[in-house]
Amino acid sequence: MSALDEADDPFALFESWLAEAGEHELNDPNAMALATATADGRPSIRMVLLKGFDPQGFVFYTNLESRKGRELLENPHAALCFHWKSLRRQVRVEGPMALVPDAEADEYFNSRPRDSRIGAWASQQSRPMAGRFELEKRVAQFAAKYAIGKVPRPPHWSGFRMTPTRIEFWQDRPFRLHDRIVFSRPSEEEDWSTERLYP
Repeated sequence: MSALDEADDPFALFESWLAEAGEHELNDPNAMALATATADGRPSIRMVLLKGFDPQGFVFYTNLESRKGRELLENPHAALCFHWKSLRRQVRVEGPMALVPDAEADEYFNSRPRDSRIGAWASQQSRPMAGRFELEKRVAQFAAKYAIGKVPRPPHWSGFRMTPTRIEFWQDRPFRLHDRIVFSRPSEEEDWSTERLYP
């Protein structure tokens, strides 16, 4: 029997795997692929960093005017994929997305390095840029504007929380006979059901 067969709480299992990844992955064990889609279903995917996790869901932050921000606002459903190559493990997560409360976004924004907070104002994320100097000029402008005192969170910058309805754990096994266990639920108010999948 696989250790996955004994798991009954996907959040506890994910927390355990993430902690192990933190000990073994050289860079960004919290990196995840985020897949979004436009209102008419055209997909896009990119890597982002998980910045919060608890039984309520998975949180990351972004410029809301970026491509991913715009897509999530018009189609608030997404998928995540964590791949820890050194551990030969993968976790796939699916569910609806919602903006985090302003107080939560403020708390995280204020924990960032000052230069990162300036960068959030300077970057018009995902939009065309004439050259690197254009970005550096904007950084200088906002650094001067907020030279003294607190750098406020931009109104176009916040976080999203995915409330998962499906979480799949994948563990490498010899001869490509991998372990795959799926936890699923119709909504966050309902209990998880589990099933094993063929590799």
